[in-house]
Amino acid sequence: MQFNKIGVIGAGTMGQGIAEMLAEQGLEVLLLERTPEKLEQAFEHIEMSLDKRMEKWAITASEKKLILSKIHKETDLQKLAKCDMVIESISEDLEQKKQLFQQLDAICPPSVILASNTSTLSLTEIAAVTTQPGRVIGVHFLPPVSKVSLVEIVRALKTSEQTFVQTKVFIETTIQKRGIQVYESPGFVTTRLICVLINEAMHTLSERVATAEDIDSAMRLGYDFHYGPLEMADRFGLDSVLDAMERMFREFGDVKYRPSVLLKQMVRAGQLGTKTGQGFFSYDKEGDRL
Repeated sequence: MQFNKIGVIGAGTMGQGIAEMLAEQGLEVLLLERTPEKLEQAFEHIEMSLDKRMEKWAITASEKKLILSKIHKETDLQKLAKCDMVIESISEDLEQKKQLFQQLDAICPPSVILASNTSTLSLTEIAAVTTQPGRVIGVHFLPPVSKVSLVEIVRALKTSEQTFVQTKVFIETTIQKRGIQVYESPGFVTTRLICVLINEAMHTLSERVATAEDIDSAMRLGYDFHYGPLEMADRFGLDSVLDAMERMFREFGDVKYRPSVLLKQMVRAGQLGTKTGQGFFSYDKEGDRL
């Protein structure tokens, strides 16, 4: 199967990253949001991301122009009928995702793969609302999408072998990333493991064992992490980390998934990380540490 046109639903941080990465690989991208205003805002953020890469000599001005020309802003779901694959990247709300996949199932021809970028929700439950659950699969990208080469390919209970094989070809050949096969479980592999580390880092900070800076330095320098666990949480969004922890705590019933009190306090205070400019550390509007 040839992949030429990909739909991306949801123009938040992850949707922007996925759209930019796909366009850089030469694919036509339909980036869909509910309102033109949200689309314009997302496009501005993609431009800023490309400008930062230009400053580092990673891409040229002509490459930036070409990438942007591949991303088409849409608000109409019906336009996704002509895509080869649709990747959903809206907020982690199960009912919203189920409603969306029900609509996509009616709009998109049977050959179109319906993929979700969910990090914790049940693909089986999402697929159950469609008439063809065999074409529903998870493609969990990690931020920043352009830099992280790993993608979790998540099989729901009824995901067909054909859907899995085609998706793996798309991940490893079309967009040149490394795909790992994951069978459905809360948090899959990456979210399940990293959230426990992040939560423990917060407990360590709460107990005043070390400062936030030193905790992150310990993991960056001692274990070669790109970001320390606290900055990682800021970049994921502390509200997203809390949602993931609470969902895994409910599913597994294991206290190791119970969210840190500090995490809950920061979310209640609106200190969500890079998206608000303040989390465990401070950030500018482009997401760089101050």
